[in-house]
Amino acid sequence: MTINLRAEGIELTDAIRQYVEEKFNMLEKYESRIVQIDVDLAMDSNHHQKGEIYSCSANVSVPGDMLRVEKREEDLYKAIDKVKDHLREILTERKEKLRDSHRKSEE
Repeated sequence: MTINLRAEGIELTDAIRQYVEEKFNMLEKYESRIVQIDVDLAMDSNHHQKGEIYSCSANVSVPGDMLRVEKREEDLYKAIDKVKDHLREILTERKEKLRDSHRKSEE
């Protein structure tokens, strides 16, 4: 699995890079066939009256499908966590659906 990381409007530090890789590598527990994950981090401060808003989006390539999740938060790490959690839910549901359809075809 390859993780591509891109940042816009923020400095991509080693700590951020390590945090993203650690969180998104966890997704292999839920789907072992992930080919690639493209993660985009950005700071959107121009359109908000108070404070900075960080966004995290991820495109996950699995055989036969492309999953996309995007979240915005006041804290960059919280945005990363929410994207990872949402992807975990999607991958778990997807795996259950595939398992159920496989079981039905065996009956």
